[in-house]
Amino acid sequence: MKKVFLFLLIIPFSQLKSQWIENALQNPEEFVNPLIGSLSKPSLSNGNTYPAVTVPHGMNLWTPQTGKNGNGWQYTYDADKIRGIKQTHQPSPWMNDYGMFSIMPITGKMRFNEDERASWFSHKSEVSKPYYYSVYLADHDVTAEITPTERAAQLRLTYPDS
Repeated sequence: MKKVFLFLLIIPFSQLKSQWIENALQNPEEFVNPLIGSLSKPSLSNGNTYPAVTVPHGMNLWTPQTGKNGNGWQYTYDADKIRGIKQTHQPSPWMNDYGMFSIMPITGKMRFNEDERASWFSHKSEVSKPYYYSVYLADHDVTAEITPTERAAQLRLTYPDS
């Protein structure tokens, strides 16, 4: 009886495994999590990754920016505020950036200081894929989405009706 029961359990798992492998071969990008490696700090790490949105061999990368401009740690998972959406060429936090800029969709009065314009966000409202990034910026009631192109990116910013 135990052998029959075990056999009946193995069959569905093997079918799930083959279906999983088939999906992975058709859409391998769906199995990439760009946030892995971003929970880091200089004293702990020899490097840091950030959720880069890009095409293979793209001219530049785009990333949410939680760190200050000039700080090599441009995105850390434990941060709770986003300072901007950054265009970057940075290969590592130990080799700072060049030719970068960041934009930040805001509402209300103009704010140019990166600390004043920063917005709270939650990982629950964050979608990070190699080909797409989306986040809800709670302090400004704005949803920012980005998808890469060969030489730049397309952004969609959804503002409140007011």
